Amino acid sequence: MRRIILASAGAFLLAGGGLALAAQYDQGASDKEIVIGNIVPYSGPASVYSVYAKVFEGYFARLNEHGGVNGRKIRMISYDDAYSPPKTVEQARRLVESDNVLFLFGVVGTPTNVAILKYMNAKKTPQLFVGTGSSALADPAHFPWSIGFQPNYRAEGRLYASYVLSHKPDAKIGVLYQDDDFGKDLLQGLTDGLGDKAAGMIVAKVSYDTRTPTVDSQIVQIKAAGADVMMDFTTPKFSTQAIRKIAELKWQPMQFVASVGSHVGSVLKPAGFDNSKGVITGHWVKDPNDPAMTDDAGVKEWREFMTRYYPGGDQTNNINVIAYVLAQTLEQVLKKCGDNLTHDNIMRTATTLGVFTPPLLIPGVRIEPSPKDYLVVRDLRLDQFDGEKYTPIGPAMEMKLSR
Repeated sequence: MRRIILASAGAFLLAGGGLALAAQYDQGASDKEIVIGNIVPYSGPASVYSVYAKVFEGYFARLNEHGGVNGRKIRMISYDDAYSPPKTVEQARRLVESDNVLFLFGVVGTPTNVAILKYMNAKKTPQLFVGTGSSALADPAHFPWSIGFQPNYRAEGRLYASYVLSHKPDAKIGVLYQDDDFGKDLLQGLTDGLGDKAAGMIVAKVSYDTRTPTVDSQIVQIKAAGADVMMDFTTPKFSTQAIRKIAELKWQPMQFVASVGSHVGSVLKPAGFDNSKGVITGHWVKDPNDPAMTDDAGVKEWREFMTRYYPGGDQTNNINVIAYVLAQTLEQVLKKCGDNLTHDNIMRTATTLGVFTPPLLIPGVRIEPSPKDYLVVRDLRLDQFDGEKYTPIGPAMEMKLSR
């Protein structure tokens, strides 16, 4: 009888008494360490996004200096895929099967993340908070192990459509879009938002491949179609080219640039601030280039971080702000996971995190992952570049997913 009582007491302590719950781990986690996998384009046409990994490295270094998360140091293994989906697949397999990471985090790019969806879900390994707003990464019914982070691209496209219908209802719209899930998602959202007027309003839809040297000929083609509104659904390198070419042609359409290609430091500055004046886009993080943000607590904290942990980083580049918010969100998830670092618990915690509003978010914007739709950043605000900085042209609005 005494043995039975002791055994029952031990089981109680381990399973629910709250005093001695045993830690639970999947590969890549231990009492001392959490190993994370990351893939970014250090080379190739989207190499501007390599700064994501550099911000992550600095952020985890700072965390580790202060004891890590729940006493565990973070170790990130990051590889280059050159923005090539086949290489992304190769690197994902390497990270999961050879490096034995706990999960993938912050993998950059829509076509690259879509390429590893089936693999990651077959492995039941989290593809967590990746750098895309693709609808494919907001589909828990089919891909429960994969969740994006940025505002949904289709919802963003509908937001631009709503603005055009309100401010230029007789518009002739030309669309330049990347010929992959990223560009097609934005185009679909624009078309959905215009509704039955889409066929009459969209006068040109011209795609490009990321291997294309320039999009100059595509811009000429769209102008020749008579467009007076330009939708630039491109990544940074091509956003810069499009803005420059439009200025060179002395064409002055109402110009929209997708949120991922709208950054001041990496897009507008090389395109020329005069050439970029009037550009409209969607934003969800604060712009450190705005003089009004000089004394903002969140921006000051971020600048201090950049100066110490990523001293070579461009503090005019909003990609570095977005990467910082991504890392902050991951830290919140890992803290809440406690000593249960299993794949199941990581996804459960990530998708039920609740409202999280780090100080670098624009007022009115929420990070609120949901297990129902896997949307993470819930809101977007339309801003317009005035030649020096972006200024709001409306409030932050909730992004709703429509398939």
